[in-house]
Amino acid sequence: MRLALDAFGGDSAPEVEVEGALEASEELDDCQIVLVGQEERLREVAARYGGLPPTVTICHASQAVEMDDSPVEALRRKPDSSIAKAIALLATGEVDAVVSAGNTGAVVALATLRLGLLEGVRRPGIAVTMPTINGSRSLVVDCGANVKCKPQDLLDYGVMASAYCRHVFRVPRPRVGLLNIGEEPVKGNELVKAAHRLFESSHLNYIGYAEGRDIFTGVADVVVCEGFVGNVLLKVSEGMADTIMAVMKEAIRRTLRRRIGAMLCRYAMKDVAARFDSSEFGGAPLLGVNGTCMICHGSSDGRAVAVALRVAAEAAASRVNDHIVADLRARCTT
Repeated sequence: MRLALDAFGGDSAPEVEVEGALEASEELDDCQIVLVGQEERLREVAARYGGLPPTVTICHASQAVEMDDSPVEALRRKPDSSIAKAIALLATGEVDAVVSAGNTGAVVALATLRLGLLEGVRRPGIAVTMPTINGSRSLVVDCGANVKCKPQDLLDYGVMASAYCRHVFRVPRPRVGLLNIGEEPVKGNELVKAAHRLFESSHLNYIGYAEGRDIFTGVADVVVCEGFVGNVLLKVSEGMADTIMAVMKEAIRRTLRRRIGAMLCRYAMKDVAARFDSSEFGGAPLLGVNGTCMICHGSSDGRAVAVALRVAAEAAASRVNDHIVADLRARCTT
């Protein structure tokens, strides 16, 4: 298994990417990791860790896509960027999967253009793993790849995410919900209502409409929405989590009694933090493209990058795209 890592994507590149690659190389004995980026800089960073092991190599790319670059700029003006080079390696079969914490729009555009879409897919979707109160995981799709959806696109997202849950998360029959402003049939816009009718006649384990709060209660294994709503949901969730943690820390600092209580509860707090630590979920798969692409948050640390590499290896090994194509064909005959 060979994994390409965009080493110049993300807020703290390439230090975080080198750290993550080294950590992953210790956990993934049967994987070769290819750091894609400016070789001289990568070797300089790697030297601080004692150099690169034989399982981590470098593929030189002279350019880097910045977070504020438009996808068009990434495509036209930076043909030798680390993102473009990594995806090119996947397109030619030199690697089995790509991981990037770089510019999401550029990753989606380059992957769609260079890899193409799976048979039966009109638009790709980003599937983000969300924690739940019962310890399970909820896969929300789409979280930003496509903000102009048609009802058929939403059904395709459900089919693809359900296949991903079965073959990567090992959920035998994923429950699929359609995100809406309420559970009642009369609620929702025309897009959601039309998609609802498609879901009801599909082969999926469709449980009906899901509200935003249902994502975190574990009611559904897959929650489907269009990209604009999904991206707003993702950013609000991240902001709320950070706010709650900051408020808790401030409250603990205020009084001695609270500090003592926090010390007594530190193990429970560490357990809760671990369950909701986004770095342990790895990246978000870009479903629908003809290859395994994992997109990480721009602020990912080394641990998050390492986990994303592991999840990418699992997704590629499970041949989830083959299962997606088969499920999409079954959708057409239902």
